[in-house]
Formats: sequence, structure tokens, C-alpha cells
Amino acid sequence: MTSDQDAQKVFVIDDDADVRDSLKWLLESVGLTVDTFENALDFIDRYPGDASGCIVMDVRMPGLSGINAQKKLAELAIDLPVIMISAHGNVDMAVTALTQGALTFIEKPFDDQVLIDHVHNAMEKDRIRMARKSAQSRMQGCYDSLTRREKQVMGLIVKGLSNQEAADELGINRKTVEGHRAHMMTKMKVDSLAELVQIAIALGLVETVEE
Repeated sequence: MTSDQDAQKVFVIDDDADVRDSLKWLLESVGLTVDTFENALDFIDRYPGDASGCIVMDVRMPGLSGINAQKKLAELAIDLPVIMISAHGNVDMAVTALTQGALTFIEKPFDDQVLIDHVHNAMEKDRIRMARKSAQSRMQGCYDSLTRREKQVMGLIVKGLSNQEAADELGINRKTVEGHRAHMMTKMKVDSLAELVQIAIALGLVETVEE
């Protein structure tokens, strides 16, 4: 297993102890790390903020139902993929869960392999989410390391201005712009204007033009 997989967990939330135990056994039998909770509030109280993985949650629970728990998770910016399970599912309930962002809705009793496949799919989606979050953080860190003038030069360059045009805009000479541009490109860890523009778009510094 990779270190990324080792760091991920499946958070099982179900008020039925037998279901929690059986799901824990099933998922651990395929090498997954599992934490169990008897209700959603318990999960929220104990949730580690930087966790990666997915949530397997029962729809019908006393206190905070699975549907209402989804809303609470969204309010708290807990955006782990959610797999909803229910022994008393109906179409309306499934539609609500999926509309609120659940990855899938599975009715009990379900085939073990079906659940395992959905969990692996959810874990992969969260690996991608975490990788993007990490990349975004690195890009923001690089941008934050720029001086005020380097940020100004970057802003003009990614809008398509030449070094001379940027110099005219800022009221400085072209050689000075070239120096700031070289330092800025080094700090941003890019080798081309195309890469720089992609980062600027990702950071929301420039808007994409829709056809």
C-alpha cells in the first residue's frame, strides 16, 4: 500500500453496533483503515481537520439523521466523499442525498464487493482532491513570496503585456521589468509564460475567457 493509502481512513457512521462492526471487519479485510462512530455528532466532535478518505453513513439515525448530517458537514467544510447506506431507502431520500453531494446511495442488504468498489472509488476521488488542495497551497505559497513589484509585473505579464508595455504601465524601465520578471518566474517555479498563466488562473488572479 502507498503512504497516501495508509494515511486515508474510512469513517463509518451508523447507530447499529452490529452494522458498525461488520463494516469495520469487511473494510479492514481489504486493507483499509476504519474508524467507527455511533452518530454523526460524535464523528463531527472527533473529526481531525486534515483527514483524507471517505464517509460511509447510515441515512436513518437518532439525533442527527444522515441527510441532516450532510448539511452539517457542508457547513463545517468537511468535504470528504460520502457514501449513504440505508435499510429503508426510498427514491426521494436517495435523490436528496445525491443532490446534497453524496457520492452514491446504497440500500441494505448490499453485496460486499459493491460497497468495497464504491469505497475504493471514493478514496481515489479524495486522493485527487487532496492532491489539488496541496498543489493550490504550494502555488499560493509561491505567490505570497513575491514582492509587491513582482506581483505587479506578474499581473501585467499574464494579461499579455510585453516587458516594454509592463514597464510603461508601471513607469519603470524595461531592464528593471526584466529583472523582476526573472525573479518572479524563479519564485513561482515555472519555466514558461503558459505555466505562469495556468497558475494565475488557478489562484483566481485572472479570469478565463468563455467562448
